[in-house]
Amino acid sequence: MLRQKSGVASNRLPHERGPEFPFRLECVECNPRATFRVALRITWYVLVVMLDATPLLRLYARRRLAHLRVQRPAETQERQLLKLIRKAAHTRFGRDHGFAKINSVKDFQNRVRLRAYEDMWGEYWSRDFPTLTDCSWPGAMPYFALTSGTTTDINKNIPYSNDMIRSNRRGALDLLTHHLANRPHSRIFGGKTFMLGGSTDLVREAPGVSSGELSGIAPNTAPFWARSRLFPPVKLAASFDWEEKVDMLARASLTEDIRGFGGTPSWMLIFLDRLAALDGGKAQRSLRSYPKLELIAHGGVNFAPYRRQFEKLCEGTAAELREIYVASEGFIAVADRGSDDGLRMLLDAGIFYEFVPLAELGSPAPTRHWIADAEIGVNYALVLSSCAGVWSYVLGDTVMLVDRDPPRLLVTGRTAYSLSAFGEHLIGTEIETSVTAAADAIDAMISDYSVGPIFPEKEGELGGHLYIIEFLEPNISSPQLEKFTQILDRQLCETNADYDGHRAEGFGLNPPLIRTVRSGTFAAWMKQRGKLGGQHKVPRIINDPSLFQDLQEFSDRHSPG
Repeated sequence: MLRQKSGVASNRLPHERGPEFPFRLECVECNPRATFRVALRITWYVLVVMLDATPLLRLYARRRLAHLRVQRPAETQERQLLKLIRKAAHTRFGRDHGFAKINSVKDFQNRVRLRAYEDMWGEYWSRDFPTLTDCSWPGAMPYFALTSGTTTDINKNIPYSNDMIRSNRRGALDLLTHHLANRPHSRIFGGKTFMLGGSTDLVREAPGVSSGELSGIAPNTAPFWARSRLFPPVKLAASFDWEEKVDMLARASLTEDIRGFGGTPSWMLIFLDRLAALDGGKAQRSLRSYPKLELIAHGGVNFAPYRRQFEKLCEGTAAELREIYVASEGFIAVADRGSDDGLRMLLDAGIFYEFVPLAELGSPAPTRHWIADAEIGVNYALVLSSCAGVWSYVLGDTVMLVDRDPPRLLVTGRTAYSLSAFGEHLIGTEIETSVTAAADAIDAMISDYSVGPIFPEKEGELGGHLYIIEFLEPNISSPQLEKFTQILDRQLCETNADYDGHRAEGFGLNPPLIRTVRSGTFAAWMKQRGKLGGQHKVPRIINDPSLFQDLQEFSDRHSPG
């Protein structure tokens, strides 16, 4: 008879383990009890992996939704924090901050100050990297998620623990749970989910330690039952050449039963263009190549400039759009209602959240709210403590709560994503909303754009903002651009009093300048920077003069006409 072999030693990294069948088997004497156990496991494997497992997912979703309906946000979050503290009490970070004496949120906030990535790296992680053992989280850290800033070229190594792997799985299951709640007849597990991300090739940093993009770590650490439902296979997605990979994945996906599709909106649209060209030479992108597609999960950037394009794609199909909020530091929230109703925060997945008023972020003693007392409608810097060993960690994102029970939020931008070269204090969400409104006013759609300050060159001149925009439509007329500029300016004035004051009678700020570029310009610019595809994102607001100058010079060579 056959049974699972345990205790098999291996010097391979976790992501190198195989094969697809999850049991190592050897011949043993016939044992009725062992025979039954193995038969049960194999039966379960066949049901879950080889057949449509959506009915099993539906059972999980019902139970999860019942739990979420009675979840008490403050109680859940305080319990999560104390659980994290108890587990990390004997780490170097825990000893340094007296975790053994912490019994409440207030105790924690009094003992642990806010830290950015650079602080955690310099004080705790850099010395022993890549072998962090009992540093800020117990045990050895098996993975590091690599990420680079959108507007800088600084690479970060974010610790990624086995507990964080489980936390992210909870987030993925919540995404599917809310999808099933909205689509009760879903057969999402009857086919495959296509995650369009970065390279799945992980770098061996040390024995038992590897690093890579989060979108590469996730499929390498997926549970065996999920691997057969994920596309692309790890080997196929290993390429670092984005254009080559897009071509390979598009071709391979045409023979697959794709039920879910996820990624960064701008790269998803580029992929769909390539897919249309391969699938019968279609003139326009569509979802017809995936006739059973029912879920499009998107995140990473503000969706407003892309919403109309995706809604048009979904017309006449069974697909729904669902936003997720995932960072290298954790799975934070997922849409459980309509597109403008905020994202429901994951409160029981090994992450404790704090909210710091953005205006106080740089002060010596900023106010630190948490789920129990954070207010609706306030722009906060989001702060995390997690099961990967980040503590009171300033994520770099700004959020605004729209509900408290359950907590739902909107991502409003980045702490470094504001445009205030002249005291106008524009934040990311105000610019995104105004650009989208201006595009809607001229019935146009935007593929990508960036904006940055233009400083006066002579005494007495006014400064302003230059918007470099790639429209989906190839021929935007001068009257359309003039109307676009007027609507953009008016929206910003209505949204932001400081901007309105600077624009009043041309007192302190010129009207926006608009420069259009040909289709594909931003993708070509990102390629030149080595940031094409994957987790990389086109920077919306560029305050770095050299980076904005580089984009301007590049766009000069790609302007229409």
